[in-house]
Amino acid sequence: MESFDDSKASEELRAALEAARAAAVISRNYYSGDFTVTTKEDLTPVTQADVECEQCIREIILERFPDHGFYGEETGRTREDAESLWLVDPIDGTKGFVRQYPFFSTQIALMRNGRIVLGVSSGTMMDELAWAEEGQGAWLNGERISVSHIRDIDRVAVSTGNLKSLARSDGWSQLGDIVAHADRIRGYGDFYHYHLLASGKIEAVIESDVNILDIAALSIIVTEAGGVFTDLNGAAVDLDTRSVLAANPALHEDYLLRLRGWVT
Repeated sequence: MESFDDSKASEELRAALEAARAAAVISRNYYSGDFTVTTKEDLTPVTQADVECEQCIREIILERFPDHGFYGEETGRTREDAESLWLVDPIDGTKGFVRQYPFFSTQIALMRNGRIVLGVSSGTMMDELAWAEEGQGAWLNGERISVSHIRDIDRVAVSTGNLKSLARSDGWSQLGDIVAHADRIRGYGDFYHYHLLASGKIEAVIESDVNILDIAALSIIVTEAGGVFTDLNGAAVDLDTRSVLAANPALHEDYLLRLRGWVT
């Protein structure tokens, strides 16, 4: 198994990894439940851990790259004219974090001129740190990872998440066809099923009701692992992405045809 060569990491990747590790210390300290929870205008929870993690990440990144833009889940967006924009969700899965589910993560990505070029996904309580940089492959805990080559729809493992809007669309029946054929259906959710996909342990992830901060870093990790990552209509990831179809190349094409009934 190939190990990561630190000398190939850009200064941006080094900063993102440092920021993710620093945020992990904060979130791990709060995981026991000793924190306050407030509700944002969109009725989602936010904790002290979310705020402190984002402040930590922001300081580390902008100290090194003051000309870059920053778009954080808790602090919003700065420098909208910047070519380089950091996309950060300090605790993706706050609802689970509040209830002490271990599936929360820290997501840090860099978008340059509208394209995701770098991503770091830190599954703190699962001890999984994944990252990818354009053209440099995908890595999990320092070892190269890649998607599987299974393409037979009767042999694949599929994970789903956040299916509320898909359930209200014509795509629901098409998803039922996928479920009926798959060898295994799970709902690992949040960051974890993307790590499994990029590592070749499952074959596809289907989600709706996401936002770019949830999936930006994961999108490049999956693609650098050899997978295909689009929305459920087959469109490339951008700031407005709200759904995901991620899979190995052969399966992605098949599933995209099967999910034609999806409507955003």
